[in-house]
Amino acid sequence: MSTLTIALDIMGGDHGPPVILSAAIKAIQLHPDVHFTLCGDDAIIQSGIQNLTNVERRRVTISHCSQIVEMGEAPTSALRHKKDSSMRRVIELVESGEANACVSAGNTGALLTLSFYLLKTLSGIDRPALINMMPTINHHNVFLLDLGANVNCTPEILFQYGVMGSVLAQEVAGIASPRVALLNVGEEDIKGNAQVKSADQLFKDAPGINYIGYVEGDDIFTDHADVVVTDGFTGNVALKSSEGLAKLVINEVRRQSQKNFYTRLLAKIAFPLLKSIYNSVNPDQYNGASLIGLRGIVIKSHGNAQKDAFYYAIVQAMKEAKMHLPEKIKTKIETVLLEQL
Repeated sequence: MSTLTIALDIMGGDHGPPVILSAAIKAIQLHPDVHFTLCGDDAIIQSGIQNLTNVERRRVTISHCSQIVEMGEAPTSALRHKKDSSMRRVIELVESGEANACVSAGNTGALLTLSFYLLKTLSGIDRPALINMMPTINHHNVFLLDLGANVNCTPEILFQYGVMGSVLAQEVAGIASPRVALLNVGEEDIKGNAQVKSADQLFKDAPGINYIGYVEGDDIFTDHADVVVTDGFTGNVALKSSEGLAKLVINEVRRQSQKNFYTRLLAKIAFPLLKSIYNSVNPDQYNGASLIGLRGIVIKSHGNAQKDAFYYAIVQAMKEAKMHLPEKIKTKIETVLLEQL
């Protein structure tokens, strides 16, 4: 395939087609070298893109789907009974090679199940993981995984997560030798449960990974590590807690700046500083978790994503497609496994 093609699930998410179509239009207009396949209800999509120019419209394909995977639907139901859903269609396009990557803001469980069923995992990978970037105090990004794909992880799966996260940090952030750490309740060797301790030993025995040991929750944001590995339960809690805190800070700054005439005046003077702070902690720009470990690229957007947040998820899909991420993870896994023999 000569042209980069991104498949978008238009019908997923809490806010539905209006928000996702707006994000899609933004991506179409800002990335003239990319083709987009919009999957969902044909009439809704046609209405939403009617203002595109003829040149822009030629870079869009509509794939009509008669079904929608609901946000609260059981993953098994989506797999068995929604074979013409927009969510399934975008994954099928990746599986067939008609799309280089896909993006959905739909039901997370259903997306994981469908992706695992249709794309399968890479050789040497037991389970895929959700991974995303988060900010640190030095304005670098840290990659955190798993964010909820697997709440129970064996030591071997945690090790595989570290390898995959290391590859993503190398390719996306350009870090030659990413520092990989395990999230734990303390940095001392005596702390942690049996799974974490066993995973720790696997990392120590793998010469191809720059493993630095344990980090605690507050170290996620201190630039202590480039990749932080944990199970999906803990990772999801850490992610949602940090996003909630970021929103609290943003809202508190807004509230305090509007208390009276003097605070409004100070806020106006300090606007460039406040804008910089807002941009650095705004969760929207970090939207777009990668479901890595699969034989294809799947990006999960937050279900409540607005236009700009979903757009960032599309950009993440384009980045990973251009770098052929699954192939590079496969090569790294094979190299690490050989070094362990």
